[in-house]
Amino acid sequence: MDEAEAGVVLDFVATLPLSNGRGDFRLQEWQREALEQFYGTLTVDELGHRVRLYQYLYLELPKKNGKSELAAALGIYHLIADGEQSGEIYVVAADRDNAGIVFNAAAYMLEHHPVFAKWLKNGTLRLVRSTKTIYYRPTGSLMKVLSSEAYSKHGYKPSCVIFDELHAQPNRELWDVMTFGAGSAREQPVWIVLTTAGDDPDRTSIGWEIHCKAMDILRARGMFPAPEDDEREYLDDPVWLPIIYGLSAITGDDEDAINDIDIYDETLWRQCNPGIGTTIKLSTVRQEAANARRSEAAEKLFRWLRLNQWVAVKTVGWIPLTVYDKTQWPYELPPGQKGVKSAQRLVLREQLRGKRCYGGLDLSKTTDLTALVLLFPPQKGLEKWVALFWGIWRPEEGVEDAETRDHVPYRDWARAGFLTLCPGWTVDYDMVEEAIYQAAEWYDLQMVGYDPALSWTLVPRLSAGQPEKGRGPIKLVECPQDMKNMSPPMKAMDKEIRDHEMLHEHNTCVRWTFGNVRCRVDGNENMKPMKNLSRGRIDPPVAWINARMAAMIGEPMGPGINEHVQSEDWGI
Repeated sequence: MDEAEAGVVLDFVATLPLSNGRGDFRLQEWQREALEQFYGTLTVDELGHRVRLYQYLYLELPKKNGKSELAAALGIYHLIADGEQSGEIYVVAADRDNAGIVFNAAAYMLEHHPVFAKWLKNGTLRLVRSTKTIYYRPTGSLMKVLSSEAYSKHGYKPSCVIFDELHAQPNRELWDVMTFGAGSAREQPVWIVLTTAGDDPDRTSIGWEIHCKAMDILRARGMFPAPEDDEREYLDDPVWLPIIYGLSAITGDDEDAINDIDIYDETLWRQCNPGIGTTIKLSTVRQEAANARRSEAAEKLFRWLRLNQWVAVKTVGWIPLTVYDKTQWPYELPPGQKGVKSAQRLVLREQLRGKRCYGGLDLSKTTDLTALVLLFPPQKGLEKWVALFWGIWRPEEGVEDAETRDHVPYRDWARAGFLTLCPGWTVDYDMVEEAIYQAAEWYDLQMVGYDPALSWTLVPRLSAGQPEKGRGPIKLVECPQDMKNMSPPMKAMDKEIRDHEMLHEHNTCVRWTFGNVRCRVDGNENMKPMKNLSRGRIDPPVAWINARMAAMIGEPMGPGINEHVQSEDWGI
């Protein structure tokens, strides 16, 4: 170990300011050990030059341990201080958003450094934000942040490539471009992978492939035993330095060992997250663990993003029905009417007359349900959110086949008033339109959020109003059904329902659809309901989410961005 050689890198990084404005880059112990080993382990090449032994650093650990910040810092080191002439440093992210995070972090470090800020002013360094490129004039080097959505397939001569979140790369193309034959003209080329475990259920991604390579190298070096009945010979690769934190390192990816482990053991959390106490607060992990105990989706996210377990989380359940059932509105019925569900609904609807609400609409034509949900935010005389299932419709024709196919009693539900069967083979949009106007007459209907699909006939009619009946136009807001737009209201509802801050009226049909919901989640903990992956119809919950989205637009905002940046959850 050449401590002086490693010290050059450590000292350089320590001078860089953190992009969150909280002082200079203080290397955590795990970061220091990794960089010392990678940059301080030297060998002699065939020309007699002392060079770095390792060319590949594979560093896999959970989110929020400071990977993106480290990627930016190491990119700047290789741009300015590694001594490479005409160096080409590429920081590779999965998408434009993540590329922007890394580039902005690097730009901040340069702009707020006492020396590099002057170099930016005199032209020694030059930032080009439009191409996410930084130029260093004395050596003719450049540092460029790329994404899988914007790159060329040829012409790279990298001296350093840093992959940020390799698991999120949509395919292997960019990895192959940056590694196969690349760097051969450089004396000390470097490839650094900083990544979290992935959600790869089919085990076909480049992220899983490189993870397995790293695990095999660690097995070849005796870091942990091979799985039982595995007679393969594990081959070392001397230019690779794999460092893994998480369940893979603890269990060797043995499924039985993973199933037996206590994921709520705080000692385990510290083993998996070397940043606890610095970039991650223990109280945050405790809260995440508490959520994991209550939800399948939260548990899988906890395993994936906090314990760094490779799991199949692309589709998970949402809120358990046991939680949903506990948030049914506690009706107070007049004497002699106890147990009459229609009377219960009428009492609630009367209690809410005149109060402010938001509508959510999910439309269908034939096989699916059409649903209209009214959502009342807390207001004077109402302490909690309340959801009314104002209307659910499906065609009457074909209902027997639908009952056989979906295994539910649609006709019984219609007799109980939980849904309406429309004559014919399609949903009657006149009924839907009339229900919306009735809601506007009963309540202070602020706006209706709608799914753009199938809305081309109903939306113009609602926007025009019914002047012949003295009815004005209904205020409408389009609710795009993508993850970016659906995740915030879903997360809000998840918290409000679990905290018993959002109640709902009784409706057996809606309860069935709520239990059907399956969600798509991503590595940033965003989620959206997936109709094609759910167990059955989910139209009423989607309408409910649309109503919550409309309420997020219409209701006063929560904490501002400054408060959010200063919170414990903020980081890159």
